[in-house]
Amino acid sequence: MVAAPLEVPRLAAGDKFVLRAWELDDLPLVREASSDDYIPLITTVPATYSQSAGEAFVRRQWDRASTGAGYPFVIVRIEDGRPLGMVGLWLGDQSEGRASLGYWLARSARGHGIAAEALRAVVYWALADLRVPRLQLYVEPWNAASQRTAEQVGFQREGLLRSWQQVGEERRDMIMYSMLDVDLSRLPTG
Repeated sequence: MVAAPLEVPRLAAGDKFVLRAWELDDLPLVREASSDDYIPLITTVPATYSQSAGEAFVRRQWDRASTGAGYPFVIVRIEDGRPLGMVGLWLGDQSEGRASLGYWLARSARGHGIAAEALRAVVYWALADLRVPRLQLYVEPWNAASQRTAEQVGFQREGLLRSWQQVGEERRDMIMYSMLDVDLSRLPTG
């Protein structure tokens, strides 16, 4: 079964950020993310940046939407239009009533609650508008900042998935977090 193409909507993330589809003008963000020690290990961001590698990354985001695999959003600060990171809603398990989320911020944008604002916007949209019954995300046990982000948004920690995911050269444990459609009424607003 081939999934239908998706249109990535524009979503407000609080009053300071907007989530939108990727554009080639977002290449400076890809360049900054490429220089991060961790982002290229867990994403398709190129580990070595070049114009062609950056453009290929953006095109992969477009392909994810056009093939129905998910909604890749770039997080943009409204004040100056600067792209700061990414949040994605991935639909690989949609037939089972599940979708997964992932997010990252450029190093220069971390520590300001931006990821929580972006994640909250996508979670609300996925639960209320798309009517996804279960959302889940995975966080490495050492990543306390990402765990705080998930919990601040209202995700519940379910447990440790041992040797769950290949990251770089090794398999790593992940903590599973979830949020259910019944949790929508308890979703924190900020």
